[in-house]
Amino acid sequence: MSYRVAVVGATGNVGRELLSILAERHFPVSTVDAVASAASLGKEVSFGEEKILKVQSLDDYDFTKTDIALFSPGGKVSAKFAPKAAEQGCVVIDNTSHFRMEDDIPLVVPEVNAPALKDYRKRNIIANPNCSTIQMVHAINPLHKEYGIKRIVVSTYQSVSGAGKSAMDELYNQTKSLYVNNETTNENFTKRIAFNVIPHIDVFMDDGSTKEEWKMINETAKIMGSKIPVAANCVRVPVFVGHGEMVNLEFDNPFELEEVYEILEDAEGISVVDRREDGGYMTPYEATGEDATFVSRVRRDASVKNGLSMWIVSDNVRKGAALNSIQIAETLVESFGLTPR
Repeated sequence: MSYRVAVVGATGNVGRELLSILAERHFPVSTVDAVASAASLGKEVSFGEEKILKVQSLDDYDFTKTDIALFSPGGKVSAKFAPKAAEQGCVVIDNTSHFRMEDDIPLVVPEVNAPALKDYRKRNIIANPNCSTIQMVHAINPLHKEYGIKRIVVSTYQSVSGAGKSAMDELYNQTKSLYVNNETTNENFTKRIAFNVIPHIDVFMDDGSTKEEWKMINETAKIMGSKIPVAANCVRVPVFVGHGEMVNLEFDNPFELEEVYEILEDAEGISVVDRREDGGYMTPYEATGEDATFVSRVRRDASVKNGLSMWIVSDNVRKGAALNSIQIAETLVESFGLTPR
């Protein structure tokens, strides 16, 4: 079987990565359409190494001819067009935050909660989680199954690609300006991002946390099906691609470090790189372009009973966005009988 696939938001960072990964993983497509706003009509994007697609306008696109739509156009656009596509019988996998916390829409990391996809036909919309949430739950879920997680404390070090191409351009332009003693301007961030870190991602909530921190707390509960207390601190750092997270876990049950390593090494999509020597760990730079979620710096946290610390790194544009979306589509095809129309 082969499927008619549309990538909505095809000219953005995630959209281009979706097209690339569809080709890399040989997803069974009969046709692939690149779709974006009317402003991008006629632009060209690559699908694989040889094929070039002309961008079609989302305003005029007919989803009755599409089996699967991979959405990454921004929350407001998804809010308007994803339900329209779903009503036309297309299965939407949405990468924005708009639908994530709706009760009748699955929020899925396939390695963690693939069974949640069983009810996808209720709305014909599936939500892709926040990039920081994806890599954290991917790494900690195997340990939760074995020992039971009592509490999570996570501090993120998030690259600018999480805020889009214009944010990446801002980091580049500010860095270049500083080297020649020119003034810098802030458009995507509240303060200068070059040679700086900003403890602020998304809008502030009433309790003083940010929306990004709220997402990690609530999405983790929905995905893992457990109300594990989560303390999240999200920080933007001057890195182009790749998110790092320092995670402290408190377990219900005792553990042995050797067993922790074995569990992580056996987990699907997890790569353990942890040598207790200079450079014996992964960084965002090294994770860029890779599919795995990497775990390093695994050690006991002696400040609490049954405590563990670990460093988690992943390419936020791939596993944190595009790859996870395509893995959801693959799971629908392989395990839930999605058939072409």
